[in-house]
Amino acid sequence: MSASASGFRVRIVALVRKEMRQMLRDRSNLLVGFLLPVALILLFGYGLSFDVKNAPVAIVTDQPSLGARELVAGIEGSAYLSARPVATMAQAEDLLGSGKVDAIVRIPVDFARREGQGHAPVQLILNGIDSVTASTLEAYIAGAVSKALAHRMDRGQATGGEAGQVEIVQRIWFNETSNSTWYLVPGLVVLIMTLVGAFLTSLLVAREWERGTLESLFVTPVRPLEIVLAKLVPYVLVGLIDLAMCLVAARLLFDVPIRGSLFAVLLSSTMYLIVSLLLGLFISGTTRNQFAASQVALLTSFMPAMMLSGFVFDLRNVPVGVQIAAQIVPATHFMAVIKTLFLAGTDWAMVMRSVLILGGYALVLTVLTRRTVRKRLD
Repeated sequence: MSASASGFRVRIVALVRKEMRQMLRDRSNLLVGFLLPVALILLFGYGLSFDVKNAPVAIVTDQPSLGARELVAGIEGSAYLSARPVATMAQAEDLLGSGKVDAIVRIPVDFARREGQGHAPVQLILNGIDSVTASTLEAYIAGAVSKALAHRMDRGQATGGEAGQVEIVQRIWFNETSNSTWYLVPGLVVLIMTLVGAFLTSLLVAREWERGTLESLFVTPVRPLEIVLAKLVPYVLVGLIDLAMCLVAARLLFDVPIRGSLFAVLLSSTMYLIVSLLLGLFISGTTRNQFAASQVALLTSFMPAMMLSGFVFDLRNVPVGVQIAAQIVPATHFMAVIKTLFLAGTDWAMVMRSVLILGGYALVLTVLTRRTVRKRLD
């Protein structure tokens, strides 16, 4: 082994030991690194859901009939709806206006007669404040009504003419239960990697600049690249522990499948974690102020990862300009691959493409970060 390689190894080991001791002494870093991810796992897994369950629905029957009763029974039999029969439309409107029900189903006075003619409309009024819930609820109510009418047809109690029946057999791939937790938990991995990486490490170099401890390294033989690598190692370990926590919680707490290769999950997650760490170090070295570093990290890493990565909504539904901007965000590339690995399986072409893109980000950020910790006092 050459003298330069031996010196590099000795300096790296010494710096890593110093960073590990410093990290363990700083309890605030440990709290952010371990307790906050646990809180996010529990919050997103148990507290946040796009599913609609037991949604209150007011039902107004203007004139009782056998068909109307069976229609109401169909709605009451749905696991997603909670039927609340009321006497008048005015009462139902008051409940909808006060937020006590999410929808109104009105069975008109001539329902029985028009059903006998083969066309019996039913009025549905939805609370559109939450458009996602309204759309989901509309589908659930339509399904319950269709099921009730089909049940009557099967028993020969409906007069629908000679037209044949069409049956739609629905299958959902990759998320068979339509459970929003399966959609949220893989995205949570991205948010936690971003939090531990960019937000936590953005305070590192800035804190040392404020305390004046970084200058003491300038009189030693260590090089800027060695400082960067040494600061990465402890937080890569923290991030990998958090990744393991996410995978365990996904399987044991939320029953989310991990259908892809664990090696592919580890490879892509580690690469994204390194990018996040380097981004945080670059921000801290540029700002040299903890408050400014935390604000810049929030605006340039965590918020884009939340809003532009595809975690909240499908990027195909946003304007072209936003789609282009989203491709600049590293989290966008990791989000796509981690969701595929969790729910669909291993697509090695996608994995390697994402790893190469993230590797490019890592290379650029390494060069930039090395320049921010150069051995020179400004």
